[in-house]
Amino acid sequence: MPRQVRLEYEGAVYHVMNRGDRREDIVRDDKDRERFVETLGEACQKTGWQVHAYCLMRNHFHLVVETPRANLCIGMQWLLGTFTARFNRRHRLFGHLFSGRYKSLLVDGSGDGYLRRVCDYVHLNPARARLLKPEQALKQYRWSSYPQYLQSPRRRAAWLRVDRVLGEWGIRQDRARARCQFERAMEQWAQRERALENKEWRELRRGWCLGEPSFRERLLTMIGKQTAEPYYGVEIRESAEQQAERILQRQLKEADWTVDQLEQRRKCDPVKVRIAQQLRQETTVTWKWIAGKLHMGHWRSAANAVRLAR
Repeated sequence: MPRQVRLEYEGAVYHVMNRGDRREDIVRDDKDRERFVETLGEACQKTGWQVHAYCLMRNHFHLVVETPRANLCIGMQWLLGTFTARFNRRHRLFGHLFSGRYKSLLVDGSGDGYLRRVCDYVHLNPARARLLKPEQALKQYRWSSYPQYLQSPRRRAAWLRVDRVLGEWGIRQDRARARCQFERAMEQWAQRERALENKEWRELRRGWCLGEPSFRERLLTMIGKQTAEPYYGVEIRESAEQQAERILQRQLKEADWTVDQLEQRRKCDPVKVRIAQQLRQETTVTWKWIAGKLHMGHWRSAANAVRLAR
């Protein structure tokens, strides 16, 4: 089963989500919910995390967190382990509460709107899950950071940071009038979420990072350096393909070839075979990828050509 890369660096922003084991409840009543938020606050105090958004649902939670000290893994280990122990102790249970490894999506926090998008997604969860009646406002769902966004700074949790999200909404000053403007906009979003499924969220659910292409490229370069990690997920595949592309371009330049010439030359041209051999030796890309890029026909033909050349 592919494992997701845990890429950590100072100032990273993550959208973290985890479900109950076998999709069972992770909270049973408001006391459990209060305990979860308290435990999250303790985790922030221990790790220095800055939370931009959170939403606690019946059988899962969402968290958008910034890690100034590159410590997501150790912080999540403490948060999940501590809350599980407290939940089990209160309900006289034992064993796992959460299912497997939590999912974390890296978010581009450069101010281009990606942080706002992921926080909006988290805050709109109650509307999307139909947990509110049509006449109820989004802020009436208590177990989310959204109601705190509408409060004055002195009434918010110290570990909740709202300025960056409000800034991406175009709100520069944290004042009552500006917060009312934010509330009106979010209520419009909530009505839309109740009416239909928003396809804009698909990238948040299925991807591993959210941001500009340059942000993705930087992450892939960082992942490529973590060669000791036993991960084989989509992120590692993309990183390997990025490395293979660089090798391919360098080899084409040395051979004085263009990309178009790859299609024009015969399938088992010695230059193609040499490039294929180097790609196979220095990267983890598949024979299928190599054969497709070099126009060498079926991947078995490419593999046989390299084997014969040896």
